[in-house]
Amino acid sequence: MRPTSHRRSPARRAVIAVLSTLGLAAASAALVALPADASAPPPPAGWSTVFSDDFDGPAGSGVNTANWQYTTGTSYPGGPANFGTGEVETMTSATSNVSLDGAGNLRITPQRDASGHWTSGRVETRRSDFQPPAGGTLRIEARLRMPDVTGPAAKGYWPAFWALGAPFRGNWWNWPGIGELDVMENVQGLNNNWSTMHCGTSPGGPCNETTGIGGQKACDGTTCQGGFHTYAVEWDRSGPTEQMRFSLDGVTFHTVNQNQVDATTWANATNHGYFVILNVAMGGGFPDAFGGGPDAGTQPGHSLLVDYVTVQQSAGSGSTTPPAGSRDAYGTVQAESYDQQSGLTKETTTDSGGGQDLGSAANGDWALYKGVNFGTTPARQFSARVAGGAAGGVSGLVEVRLDSPAAAPVGSFSVANTGGWQSWRTVPANISGVTGTHDVYVTFSSGQPADFVNLNWFTFGR
Repeated sequence: MRPTSHRRSPARRAVIAVLSTLGLAAASAALVALPADASAPPPPAGWSTVFSDDFDGPAGSGVNTANWQYTTGTSYPGGPANFGTGEVETMTSATSNVSLDGAGNLRITPQRDASGHWTSGRVETRRSDFQPPAGGTLRIEARLRMPDVTGPAAKGYWPAFWALGAPFRGNWWNWPGIGELDVMENVQGLNNNWSTMHCGTSPGGPCNETTGIGGQKACDGTTCQGGFHTYAVEWDRSGPTEQMRFSLDGVTFHTVNQNQVDATTWANATNHGYFVILNVAMGGGFPDAFGGGPDAGTQPGHSLLVDYVTVQQSAGSGSTTPPAGSRDAYGTVQAESYDQQSGLTKETTTDSGGGQDLGSAANGDWALYKGVNFGTTPARQFSARVAGGAAGGVSGLVEVRLDSPAAAPVGSFSVANTGGWQSWRTVPANISGVTGTHDVYVTFSSGQPADFVNLNWFTFGR
């Protein structure tokens, strides 16, 4: 899915059309038959489950709103019209569009009313903090059956299972820089899955937008529409080069390597968490590449079936210290991109740019940012974006320490109530000259036990 107003380029459309004509036949693989209602798989050894939904519940009921939120209408508030993709449906929370089937599946079903207007469904995880730990791997997986409709009756169908970078929430205009991972996209009832990473700038840029860096694979055994298949992306931070690996039924068919783009582009797309999206669009840029639609011959009522969604992570093995200099001291370090923390929580921020901040900072709390490169010219300034809504008389210090939370601070500033927990201001401070590469601890100290500050981001200067 494309949350900007750009469409796929004519060149991309030509390439896709040729590939569709040629096909991507793969050798048939023996698949393990699973029931239509299969439970989300348990994590393998060394992994843990951080999110899971099997969509168990009475037929006709809605999604678990502790896990999911409905996105309704034809755009995000203040965002690009038609979700920036040209799709023509209106998203609703009606159970005719989004409901459980009573057999362990979620149904997202496009419908057409008597006047020809289309409605459909789009749900997103409430959580937007899905990212691998340093040295570890994150796997986002779903078992899906695409809408069982093909040929002219499928014209305009565009089901998708994908994820967007957390800073998109509340901004709506910073795509593709904040990153997008399309785990499954399908159009027009074709037996094919497209997987893509979007990043950089648009149009063009290092990630070839609005096309992105993509790959594709047909479903083997049964077609994508004829049965359930497993779609996944693994975001791997365990090696010297990060990877995004996309797979279909356990077969990796597309990999994006960190070194395919410049360091800033990769960092902007990966220095934060992601949220997961399931939807069925009708019409738009991608279906346009295959003849457009929907039209009078398109059949409504065919559901994307979702058996489960699970997010799992491995903690990695050996040292999780990032390579020296992997963080730029003079860039913006997002507070939620910590490597370790104590006493803090992530929360959605209303500050410019959206995303998340670290909240609930009180005396003794800290966050660690490994491998910060200060270079050979000493850094002498520290600035942080903070907000505080503590009661009168409650204040504290935001401190910078190097290589140990017990080290003497190299600099600090005091902060009290700024007018509210989302009332943001940038506070500068002087620090003693710092060179080289260090693990940076941002620590919080106060003479009172109460929370006193939220932290959105920080940076250093010379």
